[in-house]
Amino acid sequence: MKHKLMNFLAKSENGKMGQSFPLDYFLPVYHCVSDERLPHLDHILQYKNVQQFEDDLDDLAGHFQFVTWDEFKDYFKGNFKPKKKIALLTFDDGLREFAEVAAPILERKGIYAINFINPAFIDNQDLMFRCKESLIVDTIKNSTVKNREIDADGILKIRYKDKNKLDDIAEKLGIDFNSYLKQQKPYQSFSQLQDLAKKGFGISAHSWDHPLYHELSTGDQLENTVRSIKYMKENNFLSDSFAFPFTDFGVEKVFFENLFEREQLSYTFGSAGIKVDCMNKNLHRIPMETGESASRTLQKEIAYYQFKKFLNKNIMIRK
Repeated sequence: MKHKLMNFLAKSENGKMGQSFPLDYFLPVYHCVSDERLPHLDHILQYKNVQQFEDDLDDLAGHFQFVTWDEFKDYFKGNFKPKKKIALLTFDDGLREFAEVAAPILERKGIYAINFINPAFIDNQDLMFRCKESLIVDTIKNSTVKNREIDADGILKIRYKDKNKLDDIAEKLGIDFNSYLKQQKPYQSFSQLQDLAKKGFGISAHSWDHPLYHELSTGDQLENTVRSIKYMKENNFLSDSFAFPFTDFGVEKVFFENLFEREQLSYTFGSAGIKVDCMNKNLHRIPMETGESASRTLQKEIAYYQFKKFLNKNIMIRK
C-alpha cells in the first residue's frame, strides 16, 4: 500500500530534487555495486550494477554537493558553507565490492563515502545470517532435487536469535558456509579496510554482527553497539558515528541516552527515509537499492514526505 501511494504521489514531482528536497542534508545508503550475480545477496538485496551506480552518482551530483564526514559535521556547526544541499554517501556491511568496485568509481569522481562495517565479518570470519538465508534459498531454487522439508520462503523469515538454525539447514543441503567464505570472500579484509582509510574513506561501526535491534533487549543493543565502536577505536577507524543494521525502528530513548553518555558520538544513523527523529543526533538515511533510479527513488520519497506532512507523521517518536 505504501509503495502504491508513493508511486501515485511521485507523479506530481517536478524533478528539481535539490529544490524540493525538504531537508538540508541527504543521506543515501547502498550496500553493494556489482555486475556479477552474488548468491549471498540475490534474494535479500536489489544491488545495483556499475552503470546504474554511476548514473545515480552523476544524477545526484547535479542536485546535491557530496561532502566528507568532517565537512558534514562542520556544516552542522556552522563552519562549512556548501553551494548546494549536502549529501553524505554511505555504504553498509563492509562487502568486498565496496573496495573493489565502488571505491575506484568514487575516487575517479572525487566522492567520499563512509563504509559502515560489522567487525564479526572482517576477513570473512563469518557470514551474516541474512546472507546465509540468501545462499540457502539460492541453493534450493537452483537444485533439481526438491526437499519438501525445507521451504524457501520460510528460510527468509528466520530471525537473528534463531540464526543457528541456518547452519543445521545448510548441513542438510550440503552447503558449506566456510568454503563459500574462502572462495567467494564476500567481505573486505582488514588490509582492504586499512587501505580505504588511507585513501580517505571512512570506516565506522554498524554493530558487531548485524542483529535486528528491536529483537534485542536494551542491554544487548548497547553491548553489540559499544563492542563495534570499541573495535573502531582500537584500529584507528572512525569512532564518532554509528549506523544501525537493518533499521532502528523500535529502539527506545533509553538506548540513545545511554549510548551518547558512554560514547563520544557525533551522530547515529537510521534508515527511515526522509524523516526527523525526536533524538536529534539520530539522522535518517534513504535506501537507494529499490530497483529504481536514484531520481525515481527520491521523487517518491519527497512526495511521500509531503503527504505525511499533512498528517504530522514526519517526526519519529520514541518511547
